[in-house]
Amino acid sequence: MAKQLGRKVIASNRKARHDYHIEDTFEAGISLWGTEVKALRAGRCSLVDGYAAFSGDELWLEGVHIPEYTQGTWNNHAPRRKRKLLLHRDELLKIESKTREKGRTIVPLALYFKDGYAKVEIALATGKKLYDKRQALRERQDRREADRAIHSRSER
Repeated sequence: MAKQLGRKVIASNRKARHDYHIEDTFEAGISLWGTEVKALRAGRCSLVDGYAAFSGDELWLEGVHIPEYTQGTWNNHAPRRKRKLLLHRDELLKIESKTREKGRTIVPLALYFKDGYAKVEIALATGKKLYDKRQALRERQDRREADRAIHSRSER
C-alpha cells in the first residue's frame, strides 16, 4: 500500500473552541494499537470528552473514544483507554509549566493522519465564562447579518 501524503482529518473538537480560549497549539504523535489505527482509518472517533494530563513526566490523552474495530478479534482495544502522546522534551516542559497556572487545561482539537502517521492537535486553553460564550455568539451573528446585508445590497 502506498504511503498517504497530506493531512486527512478524522475528528475535530468544535465544542472546544466554543468552551475555551485557545492560547497555544501543539502537534503530537499518539501511541496506538493496531485495531485503533484500523478504526481511525474507518473514520470513527470522538474527541468531545477528551483531555490530556500529565502522569509523571509523560503526557497522556484520556477520555477520547475510539470504538472497537468491527473486524477485530478477542484482542481488540478498550474504547476509552489512556493513550500516550509523543512530544519533544522541551515541548513537554513548556506545556507542563503553563498548565501549573490556575485555570489552564490541555484539550484535543483534532485527530488526523499526516503522511500516514496518526497525530493529535492539542491546545493549552482556559475555560470561557458563560458571558464570554454569549459575546462570541453575538459577534458571530452580527458578522453574519452584516455579510447578508452587503450581499443583498450588491445583488440589486
